[in-house]
This record gives sequence, C-alpha cells and structure tokens, in this order.
Amino acid sequence: MNATLNARQIAILNQIRQEGRVFVDKLADAFAATPQTIRRDLQILADTGEVMRFHGGASLLAGVEYTGFDVRKNIAAEQKEEIGRAVAGGIPNNTVIMINAGTTTAAVARALKNHAGMKIVTDNVNVANDLRVFPGVDVIVPGGTVRRSDGAILSESAVEFIRQFRADIAVIGAAAIDREGSLLDFDLREVHVARAMMENSKYIILAADSSKFAASAPVCIGHLSKVDMFVTDRCTSDPVRQQCQKLGVELVETSKTNNKMRQGIKIA
Repeated sequence: MNATLNARQIAILNQIRQEGRVFVDKLADAFAATPQTIRRDLQILADTGEVMRFHGGASLLAGVEYTGFDVRKNIAAEQKEEIGRAVAGGIPNNTVIMINAGTTTAAVARALKNHAGMKIVTDNVNVANDLRVFPGVDVIVPGGTVRRSDGAILSESAVEFIRQFRADIAVIGAAAIDREGSLLDFDLREVHVARAMMENSKYIILAADSSKFAASAPVCIGHLSKVDMFVTDRCTSDPVRQQCQKLGVELVETSKTNNKMRQGIKIA
C-alpha cells in the first residue's frame, strides 16, 4: 500500500505511527509545505485506511483493539498532563478515590503527588507504581490477570474487589466518546471494572483528551448522564457539549483560561 505514497507521505505516516497523532500546522513547518499540501497528504493516508482524519490533523485509525500503550501515552501528551493537573487541583485531601486504567487517568494520578490523606484504589499496576512513592497516598489494587500491554488488572475478582469500597470520587477515562455521549472502550473485562468504580463512587469525573471525540471503540462503559464533571483539553464535539449542558455535567476545558476547574470538589 505504501508503494503509492511519495516520500513525504511515507515520512508523515511513520510519524503518525510513532506519535499516534499529528497536526497540520506542525507538519507544514516540519516539511516546509503548505497546510493545503499537508491536508491532501493526510487525506491520501486516510484513503489508504492507515489513519483517521480529524479537524486540524490525523491519528492512527481506531480499530477493535487498543493502540499500544507506548504509542497512546504520547498521543496528546501535553494535553493529558494539563488535564491531570486540573483534575488533581480540584480533588481535596483526605479523600478516597478510584482511578481506572488509562493514559489520561495516569496523568491525574501523577498530579496527586502533593496530596495528603489519600486512599486510592486503581486497577492498573503502572498507576499503582507511580503512586506508591507519594507519602500522602495509600494505594490499593485488586488481584487478577495483568494485561501485558498496559498493566491493567482484569478479572471478575477485580470487579468484586472494587465493589467492596465506597469512594468519594471516581476518575474514569475512556477510549472514545461518541456524539450521543456514550463512553466507549475496547475490553469488556476492563469495562466491568470501570462500571464498578462508577457505581461505587459519590462523584464521577471523566478525564479524556479531545482525540477521543475522533476515536471509536466497540464496548460501552456508560453514558455522560452518569458523570458529574468532564475535564478535557478542548470539547471539539458540539453534540457532546450540548449533552453536557442538557445533563448538567460540568465541562472543564483546560485550553480555555477562563474555564478552569473550581478548586475543592464538594462531595455530597
């Protein structure tokens, strides 16, 4: 398939495979080309079935399984760190939190390093390893099979373990968010864990970067109607924005300086 691509298009494709996500303006600068040329290149790559276009760029094509963790963690990495800091900034000390597996939720976990009196239940060994060195955090993990690709703990026993707790806050990520407000993922076993976290928490924060609006996945975790707050870098989906307004979900966009998370979430 690559035989029909020119050298620049092959280089762009290799960059997308490495980084997971690219933007027209940055590619134009990198390849000394016009934005119009880059857009044509991205459309050609999309036509081959290799990548997926979104407004202003392109990403790896969403399929029926996760892109590798090492690739995912580099997709919108800066935006995920901003989301992580914003979510952590609104979480009070002396709180019980559940955090599900994901690269954005992992950024939230890292941003909790200065909190005190925290008990955190997570289904991911990488998140647990990041948290274990924080002096103000006690980390709790379920038993089960560890997924090699990203350290997620998957089993029915993990779901039952999660159900033994009552958390103040659940921080949930998703692989995709569709225009109807459905939160989607790839692995049914992981979805069961995320659902258990949501069902056993007083306040639910969805943490997901804007690339999730252009993605797709086959399994439904739940719906925006179950979420209290949605923190993202930019809400590029008008239908999702309207859903948030209709459902009373607090939408926080970290790219907007006048739309920061309020400090200190009040848990009912």
